[in-house]
Amino acid sequence: MSYEERRERIYGPLREEGVFTWDRMYDEEYALADLLPLSAGRRRELAEATDRLGALITRTAEIVRQGGEELFGALGLPPETWRAVRIAISDRLPTIIGRFDFAWTERGLKMLEFNSDTPTGIVEAFHVNGRVCAAYGMADPNAGMAEHIREAFGQAVRAYRSLGYPLDTIVFSALDWHEEDAGTTRYLMRQSGLETARFAGLADLRVYGDRLCLLRDGRHEPIDLLYRLHALEKLAEDRDTDGYPTGAHVLELMAERKLAVLNPPSALIAQTKALQALIWNLYEAGEFYTEAERDAIRTYMLPTYLENRFIGRCGYVTKPILGREGGGVTLYEADGTPLERDREELYWEQPMIYQERVELPVVPIRHEGGVSEARLLWGSFWIGGRASAIVARAGGRITGNLAYYVPVGLEKEDVHE
Repeated sequence: MSYEERRERIYGPLREEGVFTWDRMYDEEYALADLLPLSAGRRRELAEATDRLGALITRTAEIVRQGGEELFGALGLPPETWRAVRIAISDRLPTIIGRFDFAWTERGLKMLEFNSDTPTGIVEAFHVNGRVCAAYGMADPNAGMAEHIREAFGQAVRAYRSLGYPLDTIVFSALDWHEEDAGTTRYLMRQSGLETARFAGLADLRVYGDRLCLLRDGRHEPIDLLYRLHALEKLAEDRDTDGYPTGAHVLELMAERKLAVLNPPSALIAQTKALQALIWNLYEAGEFYTEAERDAIRTYMLPTYLENRFIGRCGYVTKPILGREGGGVTLYEADGTPLERDREELYWEQPMIYQERVELPVVPIRHEGGVSEARLLWGSFWIGGRASAIVARAGGRITGNLAYYVPVGLEKEDVHE
């Protein structure tokens, strides 16, 4: 059977089901039909790193949430979000759906960033990966973990109810014309266990009568709980066609507790890469963290600063504080010579963090064009406060939005290890 035939046998039924329809993006192959083997030991290490870093970031983000606006500004949070980000559903849960991105380096597993606000790759990890594993007769490293999504949404709803929020009208929203965003949001809605939830495009939402409403058939229906696959820093910039700052108004509704939101507004504190710089600064100063937390930082994190401390010492990377999908990233040699630069136009206006550069490992991948080498990035989801499913992407030195999705199968564990 040719690669193309095998690929269609795997992804054709998934497209027909309507759950995963973006196995090709922009007329290019996105989802690969090969399976990358992963050892049980490495699977456990990804989960351990995710749990330890999740706990570390939770405690740090909670302290920041109680801080002043000067700290918010230093972390690069837009002023329009400052009141809203103080809203959390729990001091133990800054976000309900997050994804850590890791590189396996010569010095072990290293976290590159944490996508705590609007992570994607969810359908690939929780739904598609198992189907590909079944086609190859391999164990799925994510088996049974879709249940984590339902439990996390249930936990969040109970938390909002305990805070006195009404939750009669629940809407899941994304750009309805964006196949991946809309498909991811619909999948989460189905997995959430929230039976009364409905999907609506972002264009169907309106601010009316000091509430966020769903506009249907000329009627404005107030929304109590909104799941939004729309970044908070982008919401802060949203304006109506007449120039009215609708996004800022919605953020005020969150701050005034007139709208419950998932991920909660506090997720933006964990999202900013400047938080990694704060964590590393506190680590170097020997402040705040327990010895166990310091060990997690030393083991899994990379030196990260708000100014360049790497020039003349080692290779480094600059990243926009609130960048996404590799946007605005530049890799440098130790002498400051640019090695590689993202070619997209987004995020360059943002403040940058400086992070020690590590190389993503090179792996051979099979695709429609044959076999080639690509650099591997691991994503590990943190759902409802615990390690969950994993997802792998393969691309260049900078992992952009067109990097391949690589299904992962779990190797049988050697009992003699």
